[in-house]
Amino acid sequence: MENITIDEVKFKLREYHDFQWVHKYGKVFCVFDQTGSGCIGFGVENRDKRYFIKVAGVHTMEAEIDPGESVKVLKEAVKLYEILDHPNLIRIREHFPVGELYAAVFDWAEGECLYDHWNFDYYKDNPLIKSPSNKFKELPIWKKFRTVDTLFSFLELTAEKNYVAVDFYDGSIIYDFNLDATMICDIDFFREKPAFNDMGEQYWGSKRLKAPEEYILHESIDERTNVFTLGALIFHFFGGFTEQEIKLRYKNNCFSPCCLDRWELNDKAYEVLVKAVAGDRLDRYQTVKEFRKEWTLAVSEI
Repeated sequence: MENITIDEVKFKLREYHDFQWVHKYGKVFCVFDQTGSGCIGFGVENRDKRYFIKVAGVHTMEAEIDPGESVKVLKEAVKLYEILDHPNLIRIREHFPVGELYAAVFDWAEGECLYDHWNFDYYKDNPLIKSPSNKFKELPIWKKFRTVDTLFSFLELTAEKNYVAVDFYDGSIIYDFNLDATMICDIDFFREKPAFNDMGEQYWGSKRLKAPEEYILHESIDERTNVFTLGALIFHFFGGFTEQEIKLRYKNNCFSPCCLDRWELNDKAYEVLVKAVAGDRLDRYQTVKEFRKEWTLAVSEI
């Protein structure tokens, strides 16, 4: 293990890399090193602007893929940010090789990640400090509705461009609590259709939100999979789940809705989401657009 410091910011990697080249963009003010993607992220600022620099091919402590595969994924991913350009998707500025590594530079998105797993121990040790997820859940309903609408809009665009969202979860969402603005980040594993589960149970995604087909080798991953993912996300925004219920998802590889008595909205909205997360994809909404229409009708009565 290597303990590395750059501009007084400390981080850990399995082996040393020289990142002095990032100073081309300014001073490092934060580092994201606890990733499974084999990428490390730098928050960099100068007098005029802030950037997020994502670097693939490093030996992160929690990497789930080897450095070469990490570089391949990022090289293929950069085009996604151009093809799926959306007002609420972080904007890519440039990308280039750095020796055996590969870097992508994005505009910095102000806000907090709604699933900042790297801070979970900190929240456990400091129970009076609320996580971004908990702060978001406490927002007024209408503010969370705006975030949901942003996610619908982005996933509709994804479908229109003939892509499917993969590994899309609350860790892909940045929320600015000062401006009440939602941004989407980390769409690196999105795939062009037709797409299939080529990894079996270990297919990309959070077990808190994955659809049944995301556990089964060779199953099709399509727009109905994205309907499920978004439905599960919305359940988290407006529903309450116990720690035991979350653990059961990991044990059983199966998402289940929250109890109705822990649901924040009306029964109609609950019923819409139950259909969205149906185990059989034929029982779900067949498109994100259809799902959005039914959701909008349900919440218009609130």
